[in-house]
Amino acid sequence: MGEAVSLKDFFQILRKRLWLIFLIVVISATVSGVISFFVLTPVYESKTQILVNQAKSDEQLYSTQTVQTNVQLINTYNDIITSPAILNKVIKELKLSVSAQSLSSQIQVTSAQNSQVAQIVVQDTSAKRAAQIANKTASVFQKQVPKLMNVDNVKVLSKATVGESASPIKPQPLLNIAIALVVGLMVGIGLSFLLEYLDNTLKTEQDIENILDLPVIGVVTNIKDVPKPTNVSRPDVAARVPQRGETYGS
Repeated sequence: MGEAVSLKDFFQILRKRLWLIFLIVVISATVSGVISFFVLTPVYESKTQILVNQAKSDEQLYSTQTVQTNVQLINTYNDIITSPAILNKVIKELKLSVSAQSLSSQIQVTSAQNSQVAQIVVQDTSAKRAAQIANKTASVFQKQVPKLMNVDNVKVLSKATVGESASPIKPQPLLNIAIALVVGLMVGIGLSFLLEYLDNTLKTEQDIENILDLPVIGVVTNIKDVPKPTNVSRPDVAARVPQRGETYGS
């Protein structure tokens, strides 16, 4: 029985503060939509793939040990790709107005487990510039590897391209609005219960019974003021009461 009453109270509080919850949800979704569509700058992503493969003579067999060596080299190459030794040359050739450290934050090198293929992923506010940075980074790295590692085992598998209708990867307005709706709903419900908790006024007979632990034996209803009748008599048309011995019309 207690659980039923608690659940009933829960829905009563939500019903009483429904306008507040709805207002907060609408404001949250609106603010999120405005920021996503008009404030945040779209970010585009471009990828290029490189293959790490040691050169072999005709007599050399393609062994598992060779593959593992190439895979281990990828971990080293990941650090080299995002190093100033490579990125400074990329900045110089593309005439970018950024530092190597700033450009490094835009580049991510990923590779699948036990794979000799690595991806150079670049994010930028321009789809065209993102593709240029990805391709140039792969090209510069391929040229610099023989000088840095004394091996020539890097090949570019696929270059980054810019599609006719390139779409940004972020922000995602619909996702942001959906998240804002959920957050706004949670905030609205939490604020409703907080206001209900802080409200210590007595509004109903049930509140008195709960607080004083005494039964209510009578209720005084609201009495509305009844307007007094206004009978205005005009002296000139008032009926004259006849005196003793007089008759009407005399």
